[in-house]
Amino acid sequence: MGTALFKEKMNQACEILKEFHVDCWVTFVRETQVNGDPVLPFLVDANLTWHSALIISSTGRTIAIVGEYDKKSVEDIGAYDEVIGYVQGIKSHFTDTMRSLNPTSIAINYSEGSEICDGLSYGMYLTLHSYLAELGYEHRLLSAEKIISALRQRKTNGEISNIREAIRATEQIFRTASDFIGPGRTEKEIADFMKKEVEAAHLQLAWEARICPGVFTGPDTAEAHYMPTDRKVAPGHILNMDFGVKVNGYCADLQRTFYIRKKGEEKAPADVATGFETLIHAIESSRQALKPGVYGHEIDRVAREIVIAAGYDEFPHGLGHQVGRFAHDGTALLGPPWEKYANKPFEPVEKGMVFTLEPRLIIPERGIATVEEIVVVTNQGADYLSTPQKELFLI
Repeated sequence: MGTALFKEKMNQACEILKEFHVDCWVTFVRETQVNGDPVLPFLVDANLTWHSALIISSTGRTIAIVGEYDKKSVEDIGAYDEVIGYVQGIKSHFTDTMRSLNPTSIAINYSEGSEICDGLSYGMYLTLHSYLAELGYEHRLLSAEKIISALRQRKTNGEISNIREAIRATEQIFRTASDFIGPGRTEKEIADFMKKEVEAAHLQLAWEARICPGVFTGPDTAEAHYMPTDRKVAPGHILNMDFGVKVNGYCADLQRTFYIRKKGEEKAPADVATGFETLIHAIESSRQALKPGVYGHEIDRVAREIVIAAGYDEFPHGLGHQVGRFAHDGTALLGPPWEKYANKPFEPVEKGMVFTLEPRLIIPERGIATVEEIVVVTNQGADYLSTPQKELFLI
């Protein structure tokens, strides 16, 4: 993330603190290469070694307190008003800074309900609590979940531009791969071909290489989140791929579905065509319902009911997650009110959120059909960032 984007997000953070009437936000970390905090990519672009405090005040003041050897890297970001380097320990520098700010509320990097806001280990919490207790500030602590969620979810123009670039690159590799796919090719061969295309384009995969891309051909596959296998593409089967690349630190996450024609077939058979059309109907209907102020579970229900009404089992996951620095990002979720999603489906949708829409269904003896698009929430609705797959890709 370049200097301009760091400053853009820092300024946004200050405004978010004012909005939620929080005086100060502290991100407290150490050895981030081992114990990284999910919010760090918005605050620094290098790993921090010793105890470090990244402080943003609602007054607009930004301060980083880091080990001496990390100081220059943080200064180079150009987004902090003051970077304090220490040698022996952080405690005195941190308490002096907090005393000078004297915030009545201090948001810190933990959350019960959102993993992207929960980077503070218990040991680090105890250390931070003891420092603030000496000032009599320990009762001023609260979760930074609302601040971090808003910062990640409200995409700036610069962030959306990076996501668009990642999507375009992902779509291009999908197009190239479609010429490579054919009967007899294995899932591993297709995945390796796509990875070589990523490498040739000097890009990064959007998630771990073991399962990016995900390639699933025919019936009885793992369906999702599993490595490509030696299973071969065969006529009469569906091929689904889950794939994305990262550009300037921002991800794309798309799925495309192909049908492998049998000899003499000019188009997909009725069962495959009907399943695919059901997916497209579910995606477009949920996109049209998506707008600021609605709740994620309401949008999930739109797509889920379409799939069920068409005679298919309901898909075993939420309709869509947010996309940003990670392929799965943000707190608000377009999902059902299930235990595993906690309060995420009940978070209101806001302008600037970027979501996937990804219903799925099983076509017996054919395989898994899934299409995953990416949309951005606007003032009045939601627009596609991806080029929507409207027709089944035929091989």
